[in-house]
Amino acid sequence: MDSLELLAHPVRLRIVHALRGGRLLTTAQLCERLPDTSKATVYRHVEMLTAGGILEVAEEERVRGAVQRRYRLHQERATVDPAAAQSLTPDDHRRVFATAMATLLAEFNAYLDRPAADLTRDAVGYRQHAIWLSDDEVLELIEGMRSAILPKLANESTPNRTRYLLSPILFPVEDQP
Repeated sequence: MDSLELLAHPVRLRIVHALRGGRLLTTAQLCERLPDTSKATVYRHVEMLTAGGILEVAEEERVRGAVQRRYRLHQERATVDPAAAQSLTPDDHRRVFATAMATLLAEFNAYLDRPAADLTRDAVGYRQHAIWLSDDEVLELIEGMRSAILPKLANESTPNRTRYLLSPILFPVEDQP
């Protein structure tokens, strides 16, 4: 199974999100982060991601006679390369986009279900803006967003940091005039 096929599933994509940022998590810890998903399903998808090389076993330790594994994300394998994206059909793109949206909705629902969820305090936003841009302005916007986001991807977990899910989506909504 290639990276695209592995990542194009809501549960697997949520597992990848949970492990981003250099986290090492056990399958039990992943189950806690996906409370709306059965343990058997989480275990099955962790196994698939590991077999596909997107996850690796970072540590193993014996706990009450069983081996407990901590998994690490292979960041470079958890992406779809431009050539693979270019080869997708419109129906493939629809399927991948629907998976991304289903994952985003599941993550948002999990956030809302937390007792301490506070949309104002947490600066939650889900705005959409219609903007007119030339080809050059689109590239400038993307580069500006990339410049703002890339340095933050290297941030490590600290007590004063909260993990956020940022999902920029950009596409033209009308044909060119």
